[in-house]
Amino acid sequence: MVMQTESKNFLSGKELLDEQVHIGEKKGIQQYLIQSVLNGCIAGAFLALGAFAALVASHGISDYGLAKLVNAVVFPAGLILIVICGGELFTSNTLLIQARLEKKITTKTYLLNLLIIYFTNAIGAISIAALIFGAGIVYNDSNAIGGYVIHVAALKANYTFWQNICSGIMCNILVCCAAWGASAAKDVAGKILIIWFAIMVFIIGGYEHCVANMFYFSLALFAQTAPSLLAASHLTPEMLSDLNIAGVIHNLVPVTIGNIIGGALFIGTSYWIVYFRGYKQS
Repeated sequence: MVMQTESKNFLSGKELLDEQVHIGEKKGIQQYLIQSVLNGCIAGAFLALGAFAALVASHGISDYGLAKLVNAVVFPAGLILIVICGGELFTSNTLLIQARLEKKITTKTYLLNLLIIYFTNAIGAISIAALIFGAGIVYNDSNAIGGYVIHVAALKANYTFWQNICSGIMCNILVCCAAWGASAAKDVAGKILIIWFAIMVFIIGGYEHCVANMFYFSLALFAQTAPSLLAASHLTPEMLSDLNIAGVIHNLVPVTIGNIIGGALFIGTSYWIVYFRGYKQS
């Protein structure tokens, strides 16, 4: 009697780590800077499109929990597009630390990749913000969408340094779990499901993502130039006082640090210790 074994539709932990190291090595030796630049811009744009769709879908919902849920259902579309269609996102690229730990790439290569992708993600996100503002979509629903964008960004600008660090860590634990899980799945449906649910948890939790915030702040800074949108935010001048370039930096610096810690240390290094070091020692 011949026994047939079913092939797995996902990678094991060790197989997945091997795959991640291979991906990191491949990204680290890309011949052309233009590849990284375009991948970074595309990813920033995709994430911004998903983030804006989520804002529009949830802007008119007064119930806090329901608004979070609707936002969380729509937002993952951006990361799904990045994974399925292609692109490089700063937060998930922190996982390249595994290739560095295996000495497949140098520290310089790792940091240079993160730097390039960070700023090209920003270009993509800001470009979409400019297009949305130029298209006048923020004036829809009697200026409510633009007012909501300003409201969201103003709240983010008022978080403390430590709040942003902690929130950034939790955010990228989930984003990197989404990227990690998507690499484990061998079919598109499996990739979409793991991304969707992991990112839903991140959005419902209200954690801080540096690239998403680049978009929120950019669109809010554009929107606040219009008095009608500023009035629609229903915020006092005191609450709006930090919605400026200094406020953006005050948010992005600690959020970025937190994202790096969450992705490179909590997920990337932890799984490298569990699988690579564990297998070598055994």
